[in-house]
Amino acid sequence: MIIATYNIHRCYGNDGCFSPERIRRVLRELDADIIALQEVETRQDGGLDLLEFLAEDVYQPIAGPTMLKQNAHYGNALLSRLPVEQIFKHDLSVPGREPRGAIDVRIRAKNTTARLVTAHFGLSVRERRIQAQRVLELIEPQIEPVEILLGDLNEWFLRRQLLRWFHRAFVETPSPATFPARFPLLALDRLWVRPGSVLRQLQCYRSPMAQVASDHLPLRAELDLSEIYAE
Repeated sequence: MIIATYNIHRCYGNDGCFSPERIRRVLRELDADIIALQEVETRQDGGLDLLEFLAEDVYQPIAGPTMLKQNAHYGNALLSRLPVEQIFKHDLSVPGREPRGAIDVRIRAKNTTARLVTAHFGLSVRERRIQAQRVLELIEPQIEPVEILLGDLNEWFLRRQLLRWFHRAFVETPSPATFPARFPLLALDRLWVRPGSVLRQLQCYRSPMAQVASDHLPLRAELDLSEIYAE
C-alpha cells in the first residue's frame, strides 16, 4: 500500500501561479492509494470544484474543511482509491487561532482494516501542543491492525516534545525535509505507522514538477501489509 501527504498551498506554486493542473500531475506521479491533502480550497460558487478535479475518476474525495467562507471551503482533504468504510471529522481548533481539524477514516485494504488520521497543525507552539494532545486522545489505544498518522504538523524542531509523544505512540520514523520545496530544509510534513514493521520506505518526493507546484514537497511511504494479512 502506498500513502502520501501533501500540502498543496491552495495550488499556488513557487512562481506564484495558480495551477491545479500542476498539482494533479504531481498526484499522478505519486501513484498512491491514499493521499492526505492540506490547504485545499474548494469553491462553492460554480467555479472550479478543486477536489473533484484532483480526484479525477481515480479517487474517492473526502473533504474536511476547517474554514467555511461565503464562496469557498478551505482545509484538509483525503483522496482514496481503496474502499472507505467509515469517516469521522474532529475539531482541533484552539480559541483565537485559525480553525484546524482532523480527518479520521477506516479503509479496507484486502482482508484487513487500516485506520488513517490526517491533520494540519497550527503555527504556534502552544497551539500545536494542544492539538497533539487531542490527536493522542483519539488514537490511544490502538484499535485497528494498522494505524497511520500523517499530515503537516508545522513542527520544525526535531526534539520538540510533541514529536516525542508521537514517536512513543507509534515508533520513530525518518523525517525527510519537505519545506521549502525548491531547497527543503524543514521536516514539516510527517508520517507514522503502527506496527512499525510494515513501513518499507518513507521519503520526500522531489520530481521537477513537485519542486514548483507547491511550497511543500509530498511525503510518500510504502507499506507492506503481508504480515498483517497472514494473521
